Amino acid sequence: MTAPLTPSQPPPHDPAWPPPPPPHQGPGGDPITGAEVVQGLVVTAASALAGAVLGVLWLWLAPSVQLISDGEGVYLRNSEGEAAIGADGTFVLLALAFGAVAGLVVFLARRKGGVPLVLGLAVGGVLGSLLAWWLGTELGPTSDVIAHAKAVGPEVVFDAPLKLQMGAAAMLAWPLAAMIVHLVLTGIFGPRDPEPGPWDPYKR
Repeated sequence: MTAPLTPSQPPPHDPAWPPPPPPHQGPGGDPITGAEVVQGLVVTAASALAGAVLGVLWLWLAPSVQLISDGEGVYLRNSEGEAAIGADGTFVLLALAFGAVAGLVVFLARRKGGVPLVLGLAVGGVLGSLLAWWLGTELGPTSDVIAHAKAVGPEVVFDAPLKLQMGAAAMLAWPLAAMIVHLVLTGIFGPRDPEPGPWDPYKR
């Protein structure tokens, strides 16, 4: 008796003999290119320069704290006023708006996104907030309250220097808003990853 002949290779379309998986292609993910790094630096610089506009708007829109002198000391004209809190709130609201616009503009300019762009939004937002804080306080009333009180004379109302009581917390409003808006837009409207192929589970 002779043994039945077996094919040396399985039929190409036999479901019991699937073709071999494709060769290993290495870990996924695109490398960061030089162009993306340049784009991130441009975003950082543009955001930082936009801080000058934020500083001017803050000085213009923030409520002023009014002081008065009796010739011996300087006092708040209205001790129960909330102008100081209003100045902080104005800065934070403006910073949130600037951050949201920055995230939207960067997404519209480059929908693909990328790590350099996100870092540019974060670093640029912090730098822009610092510039806005510095410019607003420099252009506002002088910080030498005693000299200012002597210059205007007693019983004359004058504006206190513009201050930011929240400090570091206010500096984070812009970058957080920018990154959140950019992340949400990228997640909803950004390019999708390709659907997994039949052999993707075999890739390691």
